[in-house]
Amino acid sequence: MDYSVGLAQSQRVLKQRNMLGIVALVLAGLVVLLFLVGATRDREIVLQPIVRSPLTLSSSGVSEQYLEMVTRDTALMTLNRSPENLEYWMDSILAIATPEAHGSLKRDLMKILNEQRGSSISQYFTLAGMKVDPEKLTSEVTGTLHTVVGSKSVTAEPKTFRFYWAYRGLTLQLKGFGMVTKADKDAAATIGDDA
Repeated sequence: MDYSVGLAQSQRVLKQRNMLGIVALVLAGLVVLLFLVGATRDREIVLQPIVRSPLTLSSSGVSEQYLEMVTRDTALMTLNRSPENLEYWMDSILAIATPEAHGSLKRDLMKILNEQRGSSISQYFTLAGMKVDPEKLTSEVTGTLHTVVGSKSVTAEPKTFRFYWAYRGLTLQLKGFGMVTKADKDAAATIGDDA
């Protein structure tokens, strides 16, 4: 009799152990499956900026509204400088640059920094318009570039500047920027006409 009770009890323990093992395998499989789904799924972050509507960032691409906001802030940062803020100006631009463009940007910014250091020349940009292309990751700002020497305004010229971007994951980084010349505008119009 003790033998049959012991056998029944060991059978019950064996069934419990087997069930626990199966449950552990199923849970491990679910964890692996959820990890794979989470790793391949597009990530999104909803931002609440001080604009007319909330923005959503997605790893599948940059939205037009987000590119416009970043371009606006970057244009004001890159195109407004004075001898007093040159180091901060350069460091701020390099902080948003892609690692690949960091060297060439720093070289070009150092030229400007060395030219303006010790002078009384400042410049500021008044933004008048903007075009963004989230597919090509480019943006253009148009406005007036003002040059001031000391406290006297010397020039106020209409200019267009183009910004080139890289978007990886959820990070938008600056690849380069420069003034758009008449030849660049004509080439862009020709390319746009062919498309």
